[in-house]
Amino acid sequence: MTTPALPEFAPRRTALLAMDFQNGITASIPEADALIGRVAGAIADVRAAGGTIGYVRVAFTEDDWASVPATNKTFNGVAAAKMLHHEDAMTRIDDRIAPADGDIVVRKIRFGAGSTTDLHEQLRDRGIDTLILSGISTSGVVLSTLIDAADRDYRVFVLTDGIADTDPEVHRVLVDKVFPSRAHLIDTTQLAELLKAA
Repeated sequence: MTTPALPEFAPRRTALLAMDFQNGITASIPEADALIGRVAGAIADVRAAGGTIGYVRVAFTEDDWASVPATNKTFNGVAAAKMLHHEDAMTRIDDRIAPADGDIVVRKIRFGAGSTTDLHEQLRDRGIDTLILSGISTSGVVLSTLIDAADRDYRVFVLTDGIADTDPEVHRVLVDKVFPSRAHLIDTTQLAELLKAA
């Protein structure tokens, strides 16, 4: 059985999302330096091809904490513990892949990149129809954003060597069993080849 060919895409209608690569989260991932290095390379490749880079971080203001309802199992605990304050260094995007002028940068207060931000409006304003997802964690922001993006009819690629999770088995099941029905799976080498061919 042959592997289906990957679809072509226009770099100028493409955005690579670097999600939750912030100091307090990257510290929890084994081999984070190698992961950041691969994502930095992918960012450089997409930039050089004329694509858009979008950064997503999770961080809260005092009002955000106050607005989290008790029904939210995950973020009620975050709010109660006053975690991830938006001015804390732990919520700052890793300096090795810091945003540049003209990049999209959004701050979220839930799992998905678009659920509490204007990300999709900014992407639409730039004519983006293709997303390349990278991020931490596979079972959090990547899963949530992938499902949302697929439902919004983007062409979606997941950068398999640009995502990570603290649970290797959960990561494996998502990449092997769940993501293929919703996105095209590529690694950083394949991304570079697709960009050159575009």
